[in-house]
Amino acid sequence: MLTAEGEALLPTVSHSFDQLADTLGRVEGGQLRELLFVGAVGTFAIGWLLPRLADFHQQFPYVDIRLSTNNNRVDLAAEGLDFAIRFGNGAWHATDTTRLFEAPLSPLCAPGLAETLRDPADLAHCTLLRSYRSDEWPKWFAAAGIPLPPQANKAVVFDSSLAMVEAALQGIGVALAPPSMFSRHLASGALEQPFPVTISLGSYWLTRLQSRPLTPAMLAFSTWISAAATRMEPQ
Repeated sequence: MLTAEGEALLPTVSHSFDQLADTLGRVEGGQLRELLFVGAVGTFAIGWLLPRLADFHQQFPYVDIRLSTNNNRVDLAAEGLDFAIRFGNGAWHATDTTRLFEAPLSPLCAPGLAETLRDPADLAHCTLLRSYRSDEWPKWFAAAGIPLPPQANKAVVFDSSLAMVEAALQGIGVALAPPSMFSRHLASGALEQPFPVTISLGSYWLTRLQSRPLTPAMLAFSTWISAAATRMEPQ
């Protein structure tokens, strides 16, 4: 039977043993495994990061990534993240940022719909799909050198490029999305980019709180993703 003193100590002792077991469980081959908490825009996570994670794990087998996705709205402190990968201009308060690469936007659609598009003006007869940014299609039509069709202001709006492109895959309309994030769909022929015109409205950035000191796992990830992103930029 536990004494009163033992009962008082039990929560603290149990917590200490749980911490010890967790730490021992993360020791592998004489090296402590580190957890790395990363939040990323869903489009970036699926279209770019996931296909490259095997390479990261091969180079840094002692780092275990905990990946969460978002729609570009994230709170590093509240979510306990080491890093957040965001899209924008790199200006976030109290945050250190490292630019990764641009992700220009271009119309993407199903092959059947692409067959009907011979000229950008043909988009006037299509359902247009876009993100929450209302300036995307107007800027694209301006870059294409043609007047903005009336329905461009009534485009179907999505809070996720993944959902928007899924709608395009189903033939619902033409998405304005980054081809570089959907390269597998383009390579397989499930999607087509009917016109070469692109617009750039920002870049992907690796961000962390300025108050967050770099751990070995954070340094490893930052070095790795910066090198991989450099290979994405046109030479």
